[in-house]
Amino acid sequence: MKNMLRRFLLLLPLLFLTSCFDILDKVNMKADGSGEYSLILNASKSKTRLASLSKMETVNGKKVPKKAEIEAKINETARIFKSVPGISNVKTSMDFDNYIIKLSCNFRKIENINAGLEQLKTKNILGKMIPTQIYNNNPAKKTFSRNKINTFKSDYDKLSSADKEVFNNAKYTSVLQFENTVKSQSNSSYQLSPNKKAMKLEGNILDFILQKKQIQNTVLFQ
Repeated sequence: MKNMLRRFLLLLPLLFLTSCFDILDKVNMKADGSGEYSLILNASKSKTRLASLSKMETVNGKKVPKKAEIEAKINETARIFKSVPGISNVKTSMDFDNYIIKLSCNFRKIENINAGLEQLKTKNILGKMIPTQIYNNNPAKKTFSRNKINTFKSDYDKLSSADKEVFNNAKYTSVLQFENTVKSQSNSSYQLSPNKKAMKLEGNILDFILQKKQIQNTVLFQ
């Protein structure tokens, strides 16, 4: 169960040695359903601590991943995404001075991202309980959906106090941008932009793990 939660973050086990990090995922979707997806893991607020920890072999009984291991994992993720039909222009960047890692790609339809995440799960880069069927787009009904994720409360409750502290100040932000204009949405926690073509959801990662804040949303376009 602990391994499942440690894999809640894509690719960066080093982040689990600090509680001050941010995750940003972004979808920019055109009217025809194609678009761009990006994921950014940012631990720059903890770069001094992480630089010190990276020189150690273990911390609190956990092996500290080395730069080469992290690079290999990111490159493997990029390779897997490149192999998924409908996904193209896969790019990664790794800033080990500021501890910022980025992954981006283009998709023909948003469900291609689901397929990419499913492949990461198959290759054991994502934990088996991590949801992969996250997005759906239905042009005929003019709807876009972010699907509900399972609660990890029972798994979180079994973690040690030290492991729980990792999530205390961790932040998650989701940004959705559309070419079409939003008519309505089912989750008012998403902040809608004045032009009604973008929305943002943000909060503590722990709130999403325990489902104190919901991620699911159904967007209806004009």
